[in-house]
Amino acid sequence: MKYEIVGNTLPAVVCHLEAGESMVNEGGSMAWMSPNMKMQTTGGGFGKAIGRMFSGERIFQNIYTAEGGAGLIAFASSFPGSIQPFDIAPGHEIIFQKSAFLAGEAGVELSVHFNKKLGAGLFGGEGFILQKVSGSGVAFAEFDGHAVQYDLQPGQEILIDTGHLAAMDATCSMDIQTVKGAKNVLFGGEGLFLTKITGPGRVWLQTMPLVNVAAVLRPYFPASSN
Repeated sequence: MKYEIVGNTLPAVVCHLEAGESMVNEGGSMAWMSPNMKMQTTGGGFGKAIGRMFSGERIFQNIYTAEGGAGLIAFASSFPGSIQPFDIAPGHEIIFQKSAFLAGEAGVELSVHFNKKLGAGLFGGEGFILQKVSGSGVAFAEFDGHAVQYDLQPGQEILIDTGHLAAMDATCSMDIQTVKGAKNVLFGGEGLFLTKITGPGRVWLQTMPLVNVAAVLRPYFPASSN
């Protein structure tokens, strides 16, 4: 499989497949494809289907296979931002924010990832349930806004405001840290908690979380009459 990421603020990834090669997505992201791409919808087993549901994805997956020759299929982002490719292999799993998975090669597996520390899940802004991408192949994720990467050494930490964590290597750990100082909490405008990521591993941050966009736009929407 060869691919190219096209577009700027509303990108798409165009995948060029050889005969017999397949791509999988969670539904709704397919933008265009060649006529010889055959689609098959599957749940992948009850346990995996329920896990995908809890991780913010749909219960059913779509598998697209190039039949009778080379094929082309494109998957588009759903929000202004960026699409990032990830090389997934045994021992190199990636943790995504909820609903970040866009598409991947057929050997890529998506499952639910529970944050081991309850506090980080309840107060960290990224949610108690994340997505774990494992298996083998290339996976694509959509991030809100521009993506920024940091390589953390063992024990090195980075503090992140709510919603800006997009992905991290499975070797990283996630926790929360309380903002210090009553004045900072009450008047700082940054909330009570920050997400703390500890290396070793790479972390991907996003510059424009959807939740922040919603908060900015909320005052401009008329109040509901119900």
